[in-house]
Amino acid sequence: MNENVLFICSQNKLRSPTAEQVYASRDDLTVSSAGLNNSAKNRVSGELLEWADIIFVMEKNHINRLRKNFREYLKDQKIICLDIPDIYEYMEPALVEVLQAKLLRYLGFP
Repeated sequence: MNENVLFICSQNKLRSPTAEQVYASRDDLTVSSAGLNNSAKNRVSGELLEWADIIFVMEKNHINRLRKNFREYLKDQKIICLDIPDIYEYMEPALVEVLQAKLLRYLGFP
């Protein structure tokens, strides 16, 4: 059975879409990404949160915002903070390397 994985950052333009792209080829995972800001490319929704089995956020404040604004949609999903600052470009090799290192223990290799 596939595990539904949701990556969340602020704008859904750099970090979370990179994580989604890096893990998109895994047959055992269904991945998506979203952002918490109103101007996000793909905004976090209750439907997306309910879909997810595991949620990875890039910063601690993302967890706080999820719990404040979407508490009713957060059930048994694991929420894990990767502590990745917003200093990278989309698919920047350094970002891919950090993502792989931090996600290895949870998702294995991409």
